[in-house]
Amino acid sequence: MMNIKYFSVHILLATTCLFMADVKAQTENNTSENMAMDEMVVIGSRTPTEISQIPGTVWVIDTAEIQQQADSGADLKTALGRLVPGLDLAPQGRTNFGQNLRGRSVQVLIDGVSMNGSRGLSRQFDAIDLFNIARIEVLSGASSLYGGSATGGIINIITKSGDGGDLSFETQAQLKSGFNSSDDLQKQLAQSISGGNENAQARLGISVTDNDRFYDGSGNEIFPDITQTDLQDNRMVDVLGRLRVNLTETQTLDFGGQFYRSGFKGDRDVFFPGIADNPVANLNGAEIRDGFDSDREPATDRELFNIQYHNSNLWNQDFYLQAFYRNESSAFHAFPYPFLLAAEQRFAIQFAASEQNTRQTGLKALFDKRINDRFRISYGLDFEREQFNANQMFFDFRQSDASGGLVQRQNNIEDRYPTYDVDGLAGYVQSDWQITDAFKLTGGLRYQHTDVSVNDFIKYGYSGFDETRIGELVPGGSNDYDSTLINLSGLYDFGRHQTWLRFSQGFELPDPAKYYGKSPDINVNDNPLTAIKTDQAELGWRYMNDRISTQWALYYAWSDKAVENTDDLAVIVVDEDKRDFGLEGAFNYYADHGFEYGGTMHWVRSDQKNANDEWKRQDARYASVSSLTAFAGWSDNSHEVRIQGNRAFDLKDSAGRDINGQTTFDLVASKNTGFGRFTLGIENLLDNSYSTIWGQRAGMFYASYGPPYLFDFQGRGRTFALNWSYSY
Repeated sequence: MMNIKYFSVHILLATTCLFMADVKAQTENNTSENMAMDEMVVIGSRTPTEISQIPGTVWVIDTAEIQQQADSGADLKTALGRLVPGLDLAPQGRTNFGQNLRGRSVQVLIDGVSMNGSRGLSRQFDAIDLFNIARIEVLSGASSLYGGSATGGIINIITKSGDGGDLSFETQAQLKSGFNSSDDLQKQLAQSISGGNENAQARLGISVTDNDRFYDGSGNEIFPDITQTDLQDNRMVDVLGRLRVNLTETQTLDFGGQFYRSGFKGDRDVFFPGIADNPVANLNGAEIRDGFDSDREPATDRELFNIQYHNSNLWNQDFYLQAFYRNESSAFHAFPYPFLLAAEQRFAIQFAASEQNTRQTGLKALFDKRINDRFRISYGLDFEREQFNANQMFFDFRQSDASGGLVQRQNNIEDRYPTYDVDGLAGYVQSDWQITDAFKLTGGLRYQHTDVSVNDFIKYGYSGFDETRIGELVPGGSNDYDSTLINLSGLYDFGRHQTWLRFSQGFELPDPAKYYGKSPDINVNDNPLTAIKTDQAELGWRYMNDRISTQWALYYAWSDKAVENTDDLAVIVVDEDKRDFGLEGAFNYYADHGFEYGGTMHWVRSDQKNANDEWKRQDARYASVSSLTAFAGWSDNSHEVRIQGNRAFDLKDSAGRDINGQTTFDLVASKNTGFGRFTLGIENLLDNSYSTIWGQRAGMFYASYGPPYLFDFQGRGRTFALNWSYSY
């Protein structure tokens, strides 16, 4: 097996050398295009604005960078972790728990529609295939521009749209494997069609990705993530369409729709040989076997519809109106729960899998008015409604006993969390004042009102004598809260570089599903959720010319409350100060003859005050990990080679819990031909064995539920990707 892997490495490295040998030496300066100062982005103010006019840290990931990461075999969260300073490296499973921006939560948008919800499912990046993404805009730092969950920043994913020409097509195919076994294979096929005329432009893209099993750096099959689920034996289907209609010279209408499913498709899972032991069932000695068959399998399902109207001259103002609908269902891997079966004088284990459903609708209206050459004002209203419900399917424990947990037949279904609605109404105003040609002030205010309505809930538990579940009524209720958030920035433009000082506020809502429904003692009416406000100050600088593109920021974020999990994973809000401070930045140098060098850096420290009013390192389950990336690349009109390194540093909290970092390297080499673009990629080039950051955190969260090896989700070993793409 190892000979196959090393033989494959030699083949790929030899092919890379042939790519290089095929290139004629260049004599002219061939610098890459960098992020231009006059590039327009929407994320900084919700209206198109030049980067040079944004007093904040903005990162733009363009199509070429996205394609390069896709060619290496990366998914969305992996690509972003490598390319966005301040964003934690990806945890590799289905979850993106702990992948924070500047140590705090990040709000993820697709074409301006939030993928976040009040229920913290951490699946915002299990959302779209890279094939359908045109570019990604990132605003670092606390912000309330798009509502809640952006205490660390905002990531807006902009999807590909049609052009006004004749029909055009794009085809992409990829094979990815570590050559460990016959079931170590990933296959992708994607196709798009695009076209239109001066009145209408449309695009439809479809991508299908099939994963088989994953193997670690030692060649061992990776245990499934039984807590948050992973992407082994998974099929992802992403269907995304956009239609733009030019109604008049000043009016456009943009329709967008997505159907997305990422779900388990295999028959291989964890076999527990000890769950039928008498008198004590146990989860020790598990292994991976064929024969898995469950009435509920892990999946993410989403329907998303988005309509945007723009009138560039309504009452001498730009007017933007957006309506959206998002319906999402998230099913989880079955989890083993021990209980006392007194009638048989033994402990047994029952498996149960949850399904959690979120439905969001919203309407956003914005006016943008330029008063004169020096002053601009934007104002608007946002309305959103979120409806949430969840249930848990319990499986017949006698059938799961007999099969070692592989056969899971439905026994009963009960509510997992309370059903609730969250209605939000917000008004905001944002203004820019160009005091001089070089100095600009920006400020704004957002007022947020939110109503929370929680249904009555039956909380079940084991009777203590057999598998019978007995219920306890937890009364529902309703409450509301208000929050006012401000931002104020100053920007000085020196020409090729700018510097800025920014103060901003963002907020997050504690998870209602895990906050309410814990006990009848928590009365909803008398225990309102409170928006946890985060203040952040930032000092930033960016510089760009024909050779250099760089951007850096020092930041300090603080709040007077923190959200934590109890031992049973319920949510509590603690009245303890929390702070995150650090430095993030990126540097790119474009040398002669097509060479490019650069990297990103993020140093972060997270602290929390204890009962003795002392600052202590934050719990390792939540704290962000400092990271560093570096790359060297070369390209001409036909070829491209890039090697990149990714380093996550060690972390230790005040209680002695620690996270061990890791270093990985990736290699990508591509060649354009008359029949498309061929790419060879290697991830984890040195075939390192390591536990993922999520796997280490899961061991801390679930230590009381079973042996540590069950939750230690391992990183994938060396994998090879062969990619072909063709536009015609």
